[in-house]
Order: sequence, then C-alpha cells, then structure tokens
Amino acid sequence: MLSNKQIAVVGAGHMGTALIGGMLRAKLTLPKNVTAARRNPEALASLKKQWGVNTTTDNKKAVSAADIIILAVKPQVSPQVLVEIAPLVKPAQLVVSLMAGITTKTISQKLGQPCPIVRAMPNTPCLVDAGATAIAAGAHAGEKDLALAERIFSSVGQVVILPETAMDAVTGLSGTGPVYIFMVIEAMIDGGVKMGIPRDVAAKLAAQTVLGAAKLVIETGRHPAILKDEVTTPGGTAINAIHMLETKGLRSVLIDAIVTATQRSQELSRLYGD
Repeated sequence: MLSNKQIAVVGAGHMGTALIGGMLRAKLTLPKNVTAARRNPEALASLKKQWGVNTTTDNKKAVSAADIIILAVKPQVSPQVLVEIAPLVKPAQLVVSLMAGITTKTISQKLGQPCPIVRAMPNTPCLVDAGATAIAAGAHAGEKDLALAERIFSSVGQVVILPETAMDAVTGLSGTGPVYIFMVIEAMIDGGVKMGIPRDVAAKLAAQTVLGAAKLVIETGRHPAILKDEVTTPGGTAINAIHMLETKGLRSVLIDAIVTATQRSQELSRLYGD
C-alpha cells in the first residue's frame, strides 16, 4: 500500500522518527521514499545515518513531491507550519496529522485545499513498537485514506478507528497515559526501595510487573476487575493494599487526570484552531 508512495514527515522529532523507523522495519516502504524535515541539522544527520532517508530543513521542499504528508509538529507551531506549506499542498495528497487538539477542519482551512486529512493520536510507546494510536477521518478522507493511515501506525503498535469527536478524550487517555504509568512505576520503585529492595532490582520488578499486568489484560481479554479479584485472597496482602489505594483515591485521581488532559486538548483546539 505504501511501497510506491513518497512520504514526507514534517517535524521529525521523537514521534516522527518512531514512525519512520516503524515503517522501514516493517518494510512498508524504502528509505529513498521517505523525506524527514525538521529545523535541527544535527538531528537530521543522525536520522539519515540511522535510516538512510532523505532529509531537509525546508518543509516546503519536503511536501512538494510527497503523496503522504505526516504532520508531527507541536500544536503551538501548527499555524505557521500550515501557512508555510499551504501553497505546496495539492488536493490529491493525504495529510496525516499528529498535532494534539488541532481539528481536521482547522487543518483544511489553513491549507486551503479539500485534501483528505486523517487525524491521529499516537503515544510514546510507538518508539518501541508498542504504541496505542487512534485515527479519525476528516471530511474529505475516505476508507482508502484511513487504510493507509492505519497501515502506517500499525507498524508501531495497535490502532483503533474512532470519530473525530473522541480524539480529545483519546489524547487524555492513551496519548498522555504513558506519563501516568511512568509515575506509577516510579512510585512502585520508591516503595520497594523504602522496604529494603535495591533500586535497580526494584526498577526491574516494577516495570516487569506493569508490563505483565497489561499483557494479562490484553491476551486474556478479561476485565481488569476479574483479574484483580482472582489474586485478592481474604485477609491477604492484596486486599489490604487495595483498601489503602481506595482510601487515597487512586481511581478518582487517575480519572481526574484523564479529564484534565482531555480539557487541555480542547483548549489547544480553541487556541490554535479556527
């Protein structure tokens, strides 16, 4: 699906680089078909050395000959980047946006073209091919465009298709979610250290515990509450730990974090949107 497509990655930072690496490892395309654009020449040199792709500091040059344009810039710089590349964008090009909070309607208006746009929200585990990405079609994007976007993000993890109205909530849940888990792992490590476990050992145990728990949920398909109940014996350590977590409001804190991150995504849409 992608082997004969020219792909431009505008804003080839961590996430853009992750996508480039994923596509090439999965052999979806060849390095010669990919052009990475960003302002940092040193970072581009490193990217070229690692993957052999074309590189440029000129966004216009990157998008001019592309069939697929991946916009991986921060939402704060989206207005100037969209205005910059607008004269070069053509209706036949597929635009895939990773910009948090920026709607496909806003992108279409800024570009001034009725080109197909797919909005995506990946997360940082894409760097290790374990990402969770939601994609949504804009007004001019069809099934073929969604399929292309899905193929790209499938190279770095799991993909779901949702209506665009859900994308801010996705940003709050899975887009920002790794941060919550990093903090949980860090706290578990500190807890282990407090109880006498060496920090390096506590780090291994905590990270593997989180990985294993997630794998159980995914591979068994069972509700987390059922899995929790199966290891919660009467009068045991688990039920006492659960009581403490409930007392401290763990559920409410995590729910509030997702709500807050979702609201920030909505704010970004208002700040840098229409």
